[in-house]
Amino acid sequence: MATNRRRARPRVSAGRTPIQPIKPTRDVCLELRDHSRVTKSAIALFGSKASADPAPQAARLADQFITQNALLFQLLNVSIRRDYDGSDVLLHIDSGSAIGAVPLVSPLTARPDFGLVVQPRFPWAGIGPMLAEMGWLISPTPLRLPLLKRSERRVPPWVLSFMVLARLKALLERLERRFELATEILSAPKGSIDWTQYATRQLPPGNFLSVPCTFPDLRDDRQLKGAIRFAIEKQLRSLETQHKQGSFVHRLIALAESLLRKVDTAASRRPGTHEMESWLRRPLRSDSFLEGLQAIDWTVEERGLAGLSDLEGIPWTMPMEQFFEAWVETVMRSVARNAGGILKTGRQRETVSPLAWNPPYLGSQRSLVPDMILELEQTSFIVDAKYKRHWEELQEGAWHNQSADLHERHRADLLQALAYANLARTADVVCCLVYPCSQSTWESLARRDRLFHRSELPNRGRRVRVWLTAMPMGVAANVVAVPFARQMRTP
Repeated sequence: MATNRRRARPRVSAGRTPIQPIKPTRDVCLELRDHSRVTKSAIALFGSKASADPAPQAARLADQFITQNALLFQLLNVSIRRDYDGSDVLLHIDSGSAIGAVPLVSPLTARPDFGLVVQPRFPWAGIGPMLAEMGWLISPTPLRLPLLKRSERRVPPWVLSFMVLARLKALLERLERRFELATEILSAPKGSIDWTQYATRQLPPGNFLSVPCTFPDLRDDRQLKGAIRFAIEKQLRSLETQHKQGSFVHRLIALAESLLRKVDTAASRRPGTHEMESWLRRPLRSDSFLEGLQAIDWTVEERGLAGLSDLEGIPWTMPMEQFFEAWVETVMRSVARNAGGILKTGRQRETVSPLAWNPPYLGSQRSLVPDMILELEQTSFIVDAKYKRHWEELQEGAWHNQSADLHERHRADLLQALAYANLARTADVVCCLVYPCSQSTWESLARRDRLFHRSELPNRGRRVRVWLTAMPMGVAANVVAVPFARQMRTP
């Protein structure tokens, strides 16, 4: 009689599992500088080395990673491309002119476990004084995104302090008054009167004109003011430990102290979670109100900007194109004061020149807006700030040795500046393209008299000149303005 035998299920050893699980790697923060490229191995980034066929798996994860985070890459002006070199799947990450930090969705967990940090190629030590000298025309902008899990210690704490103080200032300027029930002893009845207290405490000693009253009174929100004071005091303590960052920190301390004087009548108090939620539920909430509450919450929870600490950080961005344009504007204002000219800026919409199309509905670009126009009696200087690497690349080699892409981008800059020349009212026009550079480069060029590259276009009845120059990061505006003003006097 045949016995039924169970077939034994084949055992698979742990080392020979057909499908190996992918474990996320620890290095989840992609970091690069603006206008640069980094190349990452997708196999190493997504931890698929242990897979039986790692390249196809890494390629699929890389495509999913790029698709999921396309909009987040755009926030920092970053482009990413997948490549294969025959042995590894590579991710080429190219940054533009924006800096900041954003979370990235992991293709392994579908959660924001990855991060991207773009640092300025010019150090924060120089950017800080420039922001102060510009009058804080621009600052990092926080993004309404999930917090970053991890980043490097690069962004100085004063950057967040300035953002918080700017928001608290806007909140105080628009703080609404509200009715509160006040209990006071008045000389005349008002509201409801506590007759028992009046009869037992005021009448016996003969205080007939001391009436205990409870009445609604229109006052500032003391609880919210107390929370604002708590946030300002905490930011002030942080700033007082950062004197070594530079003299501009003293300006931030002065700003914090001026805001503190506006709330000195309210007692400092740490707001609770329920209070924050009740403030957020108020009707007719303005953007400044919501942003101010967010700044208080950052201070209470001790949040830092991503890039500041190893803890969760606030996503943020700052367009360096606008930053550099504001810096050039600051320098040109110093030039205008010395030369006695009138400076008009595109930031304030003073240089807008509409384009009239016929018929109007078929037009494309509606106006020309130069960054700056400095008008003197006989000469107009049209200045266009370009936060690009052109100047550094042009100094490294001859024009014919540069790439075709650089040729095309530089040609576009020149054509744009020459188009602006038609907007000038004077017969003598100077179109000036300004690029950023380091302090050492600027000083070296100044010593060798190579700070300005000049050209002149033949034009009947008008004189049109083209200048290429650079302005350094981290040097005082009045110092940078001296060579420009000297060049203006050169015939």
